[in-house]
Amino acid sequence: MPRSKIFNTNFDPHEVYPCPVCRVGKISHIPLMEAMGCDFCHEIFTINVEQQQIKMPSRQPPLVWRWNGFSWSEVQLEGVELGWGYGLAAISFVVLPTSLIGMVAYYFPPHPHDIISWLPYSWTILTFCYIYQLLFGFL
Repeated sequence: MPRSKIFNTNFDPHEVYPCPVCRVGKISHIPLMEAMGCDFCHEIFTINVEQQQIKMPSRQPPLVWRWNGFSWSEVQLEGVELGWGYGLAAISFVVLPTSLIGMVAYYFPPHPHDIISWLPYSWTILTFCYIYQLLFGFL
């Protein structure tokens, strides 16, 4: 039976490691294949020994983990690099409609006797509070 390789620094595909997907099971070498499999979630991983990586090919694009000597780290999508442009676009898709609703509610206020006259103001404030919480932590 293979021993646990948690405290060694080099990745050896013939040893047992914690599963990076379910974090409950152990992944070990599958006989007659260049792959590893989890005994709990039954995921199969392909191995790249030179780069100390395993890849989950059952998902498109595949997820890739790197062994840092103690645990699996740097979960990433293979071939996908998200730069600052994607973050800026995501923030603008939230900020611009919220700003538009807030400006319309400010320049064309609803009649005070309407039942939901509070909705545009509270929606705008809550959305900006949520964006602040996502970017800078809790309020």
